[in-house]
Amino acid sequence: MLKQGFQLKLGQKLAPQQIQLMKLIQLHTLEFEEELERELEENPALEKAKEENKEEYEDNSEDYNDEGSESIDTDFDVNDYIFDDEPAYKTSANNYSADDEEFDSQALLTESQSLYDYLLEQIRLSAIDEDDLQIAEYIIGNLDNDGYLRREIKALVDDLAFARGLYTTIEKVTGILENYVQKLDPPGVGARNLQECLLLQIEKRVTTDKAVFLAASILRNQFDALTNKHYQKIVQKYDIEEDDLKDALDEISKLSPRVGGNFDTQTITINQEIIPDFLIQIIEKGKNGAEVLATLNSKNAPSLRVSSEYKDILSTYSHDKKSKEHKQAALFIKQKLDAAKWYIDAINQRQNTLLQTINAIISLQKNYFLTGDDKSLKPMILKDVADITGFDISTISRVVKSKYADTPNGILYLKNLFSDSLTNDDGEEVSTKEIKTHLMDIIEKESKRKPHTDDALVKLLKEKGYNIARRTIAKYREQLNIPVARLRKELL
Repeated sequence: MLKQGFQLKLGQKLAPQQIQLMKLIQLHTLEFEEELERELEENPALEKAKEENKEEYEDNSEDYNDEGSESIDTDFDVNDYIFDDEPAYKTSANNYSADDEEFDSQALLTESQSLYDYLLEQIRLSAIDEDDLQIAEYIIGNLDNDGYLRREIKALVDDLAFARGLYTTIEKVTGILENYVQKLDPPGVGARNLQECLLLQIEKRVTTDKAVFLAASILRNQFDALTNKHYQKIVQKYDIEEDDLKDALDEISKLSPRVGGNFDTQTITINQEIIPDFLIQIIEKGKNGAEVLATLNSKNAPSLRVSSEYKDILSTYSHDKKSKEHKQAALFIKQKLDAAKWYIDAINQRQNTLLQTINAIISLQKNYFLTGDDKSLKPMILKDVADITGFDISTISRVVKSKYADTPNGILYLKNLFSDSLTNDDGEEVSTKEIKTHLMDIIEKESKRKPHTDDALVKLLKEKGYNIARRTIAKYREQLNIPVARLRKELL
């Protein structure tokens, strides 16, 4: 049985323009520049404004003041797209650096050979039987990017039988791996673990150096003690002096744990430099101290305008009441002019959003920008910046994502300015980055023969006024990629 009824619902939907604006805000300088060029190519009604043509453009625009808007039967007002009140509609260039500094966006293309191709060239030039060559090529195809064979030999034997129709044995594949693949360059390729990789490298060194022989013996017989840095155990085992062990460790440090690291995983790699989105300067004010000034990279503030040629065409077609083709052309031009006008508005909003956000960050972290000392960083989260700017937290997140600032102390990733807070013994909130900085200072100054344990670090930080649990110290240490005390031990 059919029934009719009314239902009231509330909902929110993002307009396509809002989605596009959020995407523009999220782009860093290079991506924004590419997006701008793409839009200029797709929309002929949008063009870059040249400084020398601005006055001429403004004078010519007044020719359209008397144009009518009812000469063709359309659902839009032609005069809305003539822009008599703003003839040179553009983004103002009043919020980027006066010197208009250019940051080159050079992308360096480098062609190089992959590890796989390099090994295949060698194995095919070696004296190896045809059947053995197929097995060797299959082994090479199973090496990872670091040059290791991570798969079990038995799995390779099964794959060769099912995929290639080659029936062989574990002993046969192992022999080809050790006698052919592991003999290839670079030394260490085809290893099944780190110990074997280092041994393959050091065993290929033809030398009578005592330190090299000792290093090879340690790698072969005392690898666990080496990785755990039980140096005294090794000294006692070989009945040697610490200086002898140190020489052997120097030889081991010259070996590479990733022999495939010098080869590209792809045939072509692209190295791209960082382009700052903001320029932050310190302006001295004499007795009044110093002021921190933020400006946009000039590439974030392009000067755009709506094409005068397209406005001329729209004005001409608006007088033709009969031609269907002209009416369709006028509708097309109207869409392009509408899109151009909105795109310029979106860029203005993007510039305004970026500037308000960076100024809010500066107001919260002024001492840090003046000193460049991480210990001056204040606790700051996205909500703090959102409260100042009035923007949503998600908008602030999009602004700081992938954005960099050129400061007097170097290039800075904006997201690194944000951190949680802890309360010290004086009841003041301090940034976790400040605590991590103190932690790094303590570890850098510790005795490498007897590094501080996490319990010792807790006591040392407590003396500085930071009452932190041991598990928190361990978490910060892991975030800073600092190993435990046992692995920080060194021979002096």
